[in-house]
Amino acid sequence: MTLNLLFITVTFNKKQETFEEALHNETVSKCYEETKAKQQYMSQLF
Repeated sequence: MTLNLLFITVTFNKKQETFEEALHNETVSKCYEETKAKQQYMSQLF
């Protein structure tokens, strides 16, 4: 993405994700979904 402001050009590049980062993000996402499901189950009990 390139943004031109007056005489300044700013370019943003998306960082490439390593295999380890992708694996970590997937693990975190799974844990988050499991926790969310447990919270929903517990809220239904009360």
